[in-house]
Amino acid sequence: MSETIFAKIIRKEIPADILYEDELCIAFRDIRPQAPTHVLVVPRKPIPTHDALTEQDAPLIGHIHTVLVKLAAQLGLAHGYRIVVNCKAHGGQEVDHLHFHLLGGRPMTWPPG
Repeated sequence: MSETIFAKIIRKEIPADILYEDELCIAFRDIRPQAPTHVLVVPRKPIPTHDALTEQDAPLIGHIHTVLVKLAAQLGLAHGYRIVVNCKAHGGQEVDHLHFHLLGGRPMTWPPG
């Protein structure tokens, strides 16, 4: 896997507005927000895309989802929010490091794009 901006943020080589971090993941505000609240939750493990997940990653992904719930509560998203995972180029993935978008602070429309 090539070096990504997320790897540099995880190593604190690039500044980010970090809202949460633990031994498994890090969460920070997106620099190009698509909603009033737009946070990225990124596993520290360098998984290139959703398709690269394995059975061994199940505990990590479960943990990330509990972090997303905690962040949504912390950020006041009681009226609802959206979690997005883009997979590969046609899915809109721009950084080759699995990440979860937490979007909220306004009503979401469907279809998304």
